[in-house]
Amino acid sequence: MLNPFGSQQVPGSYTDLQKRMYLQMQHLGVDDQIFEVVKNAYEQALAKENIILSRAERVRLLSQILKMVLDDMVKKLK
Repeated sequence: MLNPFGSQQVPGSYTDLQKRMYLQMQHLGVDDQIFEVVKNAYEQALAKENIILSRAERVRLLSQILKMVLDDMVKKLK
């Protein structure tokens, strides 16, 4: 919610709360924890299927898989 008297955010607005919660999640390293869980599962799945990829292919595929996992997580909120 915008302040009617200027471009500053109203203290306690939803946007302000969102930013504070995001900063707390960053401070706790939640994104790093989620990334490590997905990366470890991805590497185990590649090893299980005995798949060999170049470094660039591994990174690209991991990026795509991570996006799919995160999209699935967001859908569970609905």
